[in-house]
Amino acid sequence: MDEQFIRDRITELRLQKDVAERKMSIELGHSTSYVHSIASGRALPSMTEFLYICDYFNITPMEFFNDTEHTSAQQQRAIQYIRRLNDYDTKLVADMLERLHRPE
Repeated sequence: MDEQFIRDRITELRLQKDVAERKMSIELGHSTSYVHSIASGRALPSMTEFLYICDYFNITPMEFFNDTEHTSAQQQRAIQYIRRLNDYDTKLVADMLERLHRPE
């Protein structure tokens, strides 16, 4: 992983969320140009800010760096709900998804 990956991934997630750089900057508590400075290569977020950015996108740091399988915002939302379920309900959801995925 390199710095460009981090910049590109933040941009990708921002676009998936359909939020402007300015709005994201403000929502993260920074100046209006904060996200633009990251995307343009002038800056990188600190570790603390990186964790805030992950929280902003409702993903874990592991999900941020998973460049082999990107999930959409809707998939990320579903994953967050699934993580809150008990084992029994998680199994029910998994069974339902398996059933939906089966070819007819």
